[in-house]
Amino acid sequence: MSIDAKLQKEAMHVLKLTSRTFYIPIKMLNPTLRKTVGSAYLCMRAIDEIEDHEGLESEVKQHLLLSTSELLQNEFDNEAYLRMLKPYEEILPEVTLRLGDWLSVCPEDIIDKIKESTSIMAAGMARWVERDWIVKTKEDLDEYTFYVAGLVGIMLSDIWERYDGTKTNRDLAIGYGRGLQAVNILRNQDEDADRGVQFMPDGWTHDDMFEYATTNLNKADEYIESINTKNILLFCKIPLALAKRTLNTLKSGHEKMTREEVESTVQGILNEEKHD
Repeated sequence: MSIDAKLQKEAMHVLKLTSRTFYIPIKMLNPTLRKTVGSAYLCMRAIDEIEDHEGLESEVKQHLLLSTSELLQNEFDNEAYLRMLKPYEEILPEVTLRLGDWLSVCPEDIIDKIKESTSIMAAGMARWVERDWIVKTKEDLDEYTFYVAGLVGIMLSDIWERYDGTKTNRDLAIGYGRGLQAVNILRNQDEDADRGVQFMPDGWTHDDMFEYATTNLNKADEYIESINTKNILLFCKIPLALAKRTLNTLKSGHEKMTREEVESTVQGILNEEKHD
């Protein structure tokens, strides 16, 4: 097995460990897109794990995120990155420690876009760490969800266009990301509250957050309408269907979908595609 093939296999393994929602649709992509989207997702997940880490002090998180953002703006110096992480390597997950590997499996023609999006995300996350994730207004919520999820939508739109010329609306792509993140916020609100974080703007009720999620997921529906490439369409439909079903599950008072519900949702999308 070549080094590249070995790294690609390891990337998919780490992806499976870190994201149930995205592993399934990424695995279904054709080899070129799987390699590209898998690499891009892992790069962003690498910095997300720094932002979310419960064992790191706020100042440390800001330093690591801002320094990573800078490293991504140039030829990535993996040795400098690993030196920076050295004091924390015992507590950081594999996906974060191996950012250099995820960049190395990314196709050359798109890597600059992925580095740029990940760099912007890291700097934005550092800003929100500094602010203790205090969301007071809808504008605050929009800014936070842009950095942690809207940028994923933009990056995917860049990948689709580079792959086969598929053009999508960037504002709708941001809405798609925001919708997924809003569902995550609703699903994780008890855990967030335990660590003193509240993503609900002042004066908002649960119904307001459900409406915010629904409005943005509707933008995701609109986003998908402009996609004709079946492989890309399938990828986009699965996380959206899972998010919508999770939202309904939360509305009915349950915490999360069962494994069976996840599998039946994915199978439903696959059956739709077969009959199209």
